[in-house]
Amino acid sequence: MQPLRVLIGCECSGIVRRAFAARGHDAWSCDLKPAEDGSNRHMICDVREALGLGWDLMVLCHPPCTRLANSGVRWLHEAPTNPPDEVTMAERAGWREMSAADRLAIMWRLLDEGAALFSDCWNAPIERVAYENPVMHKYGKARIENFEPPKQSVQPWQFGTDPDGPDNVKKRTCLWLRGLPKLTLTGTLDGSTARDEIHRATPGPERKAFRSRFFPGLADAMAKQWGDYAAEACRRAA
Repeated sequence: MQPLRVLIGCECSGIVRRAFAARGHDAWSCDLKPAEDGSNRHMICDVREALGLGWDLMVLCHPPCTRLANSGVRWLHEAPTNPPDEVTMAERAGWREMSAADRLAIMWRLLDEGAALFSDCWNAPIERVAYENPVMHKYGKARIENFEPPKQSVQPWQFGTDPDGPDNVKKRTCLWLRGLPKLTLTGTLDGSTARDEIHRATPGPERKAFRSRFFPGLADAMAKQWGDYAAEACRRAA
């Protein structure tokens, strides 16, 4: 099998990168943060800076999604009391003194920024793209160029085999797919023992990172199924 050039966008954990690398692919991760595993196959930059580097396949598994998620749509009508993580330092310092209208304007700006990232990656010059995100609200959909509904919705536990393992978790994940097939479920669990730890995560500085971590069973399924599919497509096109 010819190795693919694979970009794993918005990942610093290395979970998905390592899954593709284990199958022989030239896999690189990219994030604003350094790689947690110290890998030299990691780029520290905005993922959009790497889109034109000749990839066969791109998987975005951890993109900033808070402003696009349907679970947070209420903040577009009544801004939160505390400043969101994405605001500037100046906005954070003056948040409580701002008018309600000014805070709402910032929330809508953050939505525009999140939608712009989705649009740029979804329309990138890469033949095969997978974009992971939660259920999206209508304001986000309206702002994304060439928006399409997600092709698939999965749960981590559907790719797990160990009731006590890291995959036996509830977290609905929507997959936007371009040039790639839906994933075939590989797990043996039925969801009855799946943990709700993602939604019940304790508020604090580590909550966002904990909630965004990926799942090894799902990563392995992506690497095998999408990797094999893309490799075969490249072989036929050669």
